[in-house]
Amino acid sequence: MAAAAHSKIALVTGASSGFGLLFTVALARDGFTVVAAMRDLDRRTRLMEAAAQAGVTDRIDCHLLDVTQAAQIEETAAYITQRYGRLDLLVNNAGFAMAGFLEDVSVDELRRQFDTNFFGHVAVTKAFIPTMRAQRSGTIVMISSISGRTPFPGVGSYAASKFALEGWSESLRLELKSLGIHVVLIEPGAFETDIWTRNVTVNERTLSGASPNKERSDRFVKNVQEDTKKAEPTPVVNTLLKIAHSKNPRARYLVGKDAAMAVALRKLLPASTFENMIIKMSRIDR
Repeated sequence: MAAAAHSKIALVTGASSGFGLLFTVALARDGFTVVAAMRDLDRRTRLMEAAAQAGVTDRIDCHLLDVTQAAQIEETAAYITQRYGRLDLLVNNAGFAMAGFLEDVSVDELRRQFDTNFFGHVAVTKAFIPTMRAQRSGTIVMISSISGRTPFPGVGSYAASKFALEGWSESLRLELKSLGIHVVLIEPGAFETDIWTRNVTVNERTLSGASPNKERSDRFVKNVQEDTKKAEPTPVVNTLLKIAHSKNPRARYLVGKDAAMAVALRKLLPASTFENMIIKMSRIDR
C-alpha cells in the first residue's frame, strides 16, 4: 500500500483491539496513512471490518509487531523508513493489565507486565527517534492511565508499569522538545475497551486458588467488571486527534470524569482519608 500524496504517517501499536483499533480508524479517517501494528496478524479482522465501514481500508497498513521482540521492532522501523520515508505520529498503545494483589504476583509476572507496558514502549520509541530527529519533527504519544498518577489495589503491577512510563516520558519530553519532537501522555480513566476483558491477565497464584486474597480478589474483580461505570471511549480518541494536529501539545492529557476526580481528591483530601476511600470503594476492606 502506498501512502496518499501529502498524507502524514502514523504508527499505532496494539492496533487489533481496544483503543488501538479505534485510534487507527480515526486517524485514517482524519487523513493519516496508518501502520497498524499488532503481534498477531490473524487478529486484524475486527480492525479491517471497522475500517471498511469507515471507508478507509486503503489508508491502513497492517504490520506484524510484538513490542517485546527486538528483531520485530528493528524490522518495523526499517519498513516504515524505506516505504514511507518518515513518521509523523507514534502512538505507543500496546499493553495489558496484570490483575492480582501484589503479594500474589510473581517477579516473573511483574517482569512480563513491564516488558510490554514499559520496556516495549521504550524500545519502539528509541527505534524511531532517529527518524524524527532527522526530519526535525514528530509527536510521540504514550497511552498511559489514571493508574499512572493514582495507584489502585488489585492492579498494582499495571500501575507500576504506568508510573515508570510517565517518569521516562517526562524526561524524554525535555530532551527532545528543542529538536522539534513532542512527547505526550494520555491518561484515560475507566473506558469501555478490551483491557477489562480480553487484555486482562490474572496471576497464576490467584488462578490456582492458592492466594490468601481469593475472597478479596473476587470482590475486587466483580467491582471492576460489573459495578464500575465505564465511559464510551470517544473522548480518548478525540484527544488523540487533537494532539495529532497540535503544534505544541501539553505533556499530559487526563481524560474522563473519574480520572479528573481521582487526581483532584488525592490533592485535596488528607492522605489517610483518600486511602481509606479507595480501599472501601475497591471492596477489599474485609
